[in-house]
Amino acid sequence: MGPYRSFLFAPGNHPRKVEKVFDAGSDAVILDLEDAVANDEKIATRAVIVEALQRPRRNLGYVRINSFETEFCFGDLEAVVGKGLDGIVLPMAENGAQLLAVDWMIGNLERKQGLETGSIDLIPILETGKGIAALPEIAGCGSRVRRMAFGAGDYSLDMNMEWSLNEVELDDARSRMVLASRAAGLEPPLDTVWIHIKDLDGMRQSSERAQRMGFQGKMCIYPPQVAIVNEVYSPGAAEIEHAERVVAAFAEAEKAGSSSIQLDGYFIDYPIVYKAQRLLDAAKIIRDREAG
Repeated sequence: MGPYRSFLFAPGNHPRKVEKVFDAGSDAVILDLEDAVANDEKIATRAVIVEALQRPRRNLGYVRINSFETEFCFGDLEAVVGKGLDGIVLPMAENGAQLLAVDWMIGNLERKQGLETGSIDLIPILETGKGIAALPEIAGCGSRVRRMAFGAGDYSLDMNMEWSLNEVELDDARSRMVLASRAAGLEPPLDTVWIHIKDLDGMRQSSERAQRMGFQGKMCIYPPQVAIVNEVYSPGAAEIEHAERVVAAFAEAEKAGSSSIQLDGYFIDYPIVYKAQRLLDAAKIIRDREAG
């Protein structure tokens, strides 16, 4: 259950990075079989990833398989679906039929492995014009998907966009992802990676921008990015204190028969209270998760 703030990638064929990635503090790890692994190494890397997922850890373990249209997709699923796997990340998702097909394959492999059907999560990455245009279909196709992710690298290439440092050209796609997720009853989406790994200030600005737009977390490609993302997507102490005061003051007002009050110069009614309670619920989930 969300919110999940940080998903950290590691190339599945790099033993040293795979060994260390689970200790970087992210809510989840994504071991990669796609872009980070050369074609002639993909099949051999599957076993490395399966072994890594058996080790003790405190965070979730996902695998990014190769896209639906490739020769590797089913073989990736057949190899990695099993004990120790929390979820599959499907890149280049472009329609609901792909999600339903992958869902069906995972379900059959879950049964073959003696796992509870539906226990393995599925996160599609939308990173093409076709994918963003098909957002309502993908989000509402009735698959096991609980949350989607945005991939700006391939998206900007596909759309002939310049991926600028301020990322204003991504606003439309990001907004569509948040809206489609909400309309389909999914969790808020996960934001794209930040590729300028030495620019941690830019990473923070990118995270804050997406957080304000309604994303629940961000994918990372560099361990020092994780702490920034976790901070941005976690309620701060001042936010928690204010939310507690809002909820408490409104509860007292309700007892007196009022459903709107003023607090510290702010007008407070039900939507504001619900948002405050949501923040407090998220803070508790994060606090409990970090406590183990």
